[in-house]
Amino acid sequence: MNAMNALPEPVRQWLIHLETNRRYSRHTLQAYEHDLAQLITLNPDTTLENLREDHIRRTIARLRSQGHQPRSLARALAAWRGFYQWWAPQAGLNENPAKGVRAPKAARPLPKALSVEQTQALLDRPGLPPPESNIEHRDQAMFEILYSSGLRLAELVSLDWRYHRTDQYTSISWIDLPSAQATITGKGGKTRQVPLGRHAVRAVQQWLEVRHTLQPSEPDTDTQAALFLGERGKRISPRVVQLQLNKLAHRLGLPVNVHPHSLRHSFASHMLQSAQDLRAVQELLGHANISTTQIYTRLDFQHLAKAYDQAHPRATRKNK
Repeated sequence: MNAMNALPEPVRQWLIHLETNRRYSRHTLQAYEHDLAQLITLNPDTTLENLREDHIRRTIARLRSQGHQPRSLARALAAWRGFYQWWAPQAGLNENPAKGVRAPKAARPLPKALSVEQTQALLDRPGLPPPESNIEHRDQAMFEILYSSGLRLAELVSLDWRYHRTDQYTSISWIDLPSAQATITGKGGKTRQVPLGRHAVRAVQQWLEVRHTLQPSEPDTDTQAALFLGERGKRISPRVVQLQLNKLAHRLGLPVNVHPHSLRHSFASHMLQSAQDLRAVQELLGHANISTTQIYTRLDFQHLAKAYDQAHPRATRKNK
């Protein structure tokens, strides 16, 4: 830390404290040194003991305008907050000026959705024979439901093949094939109804014809009710669903890592592309807040922007 000698004595002493007493890594110490140097440089007319919360907020705003990302701003705030927490009692300061300041939130990453063509390939299995074994019929039914109804992985494995209620057991999520819908208990115990598409209904019917081959001779109550079973005869685990889906994607040569949540994202994205009804998608996904659903409008905008670039005569400049 060659530049540390140019820093005010309290900052130097804090960094030494972190190095000797807290055993911070050199990388972290260098980052904190840089962050505190920025705070001092951007407030040349104010000493450390006279910095207030509004100085901290203005400094964060200035750094952000210079292109600093939320993660680096959060680290800078952590450095400033830590320094003042250590130094304020020694200096007789009444408050930590960085205590109440929060870094801007990082943009949420876009969900990894499959294209319509990739989803169709995953479910239609081009180049592969139709499902034949009991495992293949089970997997086809699981994947069709994930895409048909936009379920979370935990919601899929919680499904029962019909509503069950006994003294020992009550279904929380189940399918109703005659009405082509499922009742789902999602996050926060919120219940919703979702439709089952005709491909999903047919796949589930085919699976139910062979489901008994995986059920043990003396199943417990949960196994009797579970829609999807693993090879050991118990309710299927989320991990098995993940492995089976990824295995199928590799067999089909899809150039993406497919996770069960990819099908939920694809369901939402494709619904918005077709229907443009954010509220309906919110209800189908079981989101408590529409702001959670709105992330899919970014995916939809990307789709529209790509179509615009390809179709509009003045969208891009073409070489003559």
